[in-house]
Amino acid sequence: MAVIHHTVLKPTKLELLTSWLPSRPWYRGGAGEPKLAKAGGFRLDDPQGEVGIEFIVVTDASGPHLITYLVPLTYRGAPLDRAEHALVGTMEHGVLGQRWAYDGCQDPVLVAQLLALIEGRVQAQDQNISDVPDREVVASYTSEGSISTDVTVTDDQEGTGLTTPHGTTLRLHRVLQPAPDGPFPPPQGATGHVSGSWQLPNGSRARGVFAVLHTGTRA
Repeated sequence: MAVIHHTVLKPTKLELLTSWLPSRPWYRGGAGEPKLAKAGGFRLDDPQGEVGIEFIVVTDASGPHLITYLVPLTYRGAPLDRAEHALVGTMEHGVLGQRWAYDGCQDPVLVAQLLALIEGRVQAQDQNISDVPDREVVASYTSEGSISTDVTVTDDQEGTGLTTPHGTTLRLHRVLQPAPDGPFPPPQGATGHVSGSWQLPNGSRARGVFAVLHTGTRA
C-alpha cells in the first residue's frame, strides 16, 4: 500500500508539468505557457513499495478552449536507468527528500501495474487518501491470458501507444474527451479499457476513456 504524504513539494507537480507539457507531440496549447489546474486522477500501488504511481488529470486554460490532459507519472528516490529522455523533472519532497518524476508510460513499474489494473488483478486507489480504493475508475478485459509488459512506447499527436511484440496495443488518451450522458459502454472493438472521471471548472464531473486495449495476434 502506498502511503500518501501531505507535504510540500518544490517545485510543485503543476510547475513541473507547465514546463514539460509543451514538449509533447500531443500537447494542444498555444505558444504561451500552459495555465494548469488539477482536475482529478488516481493512483496505483507498486508491489515493492518503492515507486509512486499517479495518473494526474489537469486542465489547461491557456488557449481559447479548455483542454484536459491525462498525465501518468512515477516518482522515484533515485534516477531510473537509461530513462533520461523520460524525466519530467526533479523535486524536493518534504518527507522523502529528492524525487525524480518520470513520464509513467516510459516506466516499467507503471506499465506493469496499469496492465494489471486492466486484467483485474489490482484496484485503482484514491489520489489523495492512503488505502482507499477509487471506485470511479473502471477497467475491463475480455480477452484471455496475461498481457506482455514488454512494450514499445510511441508518442504522437493523438496520444501514447504501448505496443507488444505480438501487436497488442494499449492506447492512452492524453487529451480527454467527456463521454455523452447516459450509460457508458466499453469502446467498440476493444478487448480492454480504463475509464474514469474528473472535475470540470464549473464543479460538475465528466467521465471519459483513459486507455483502450486492442489485442493482437500471438506468434
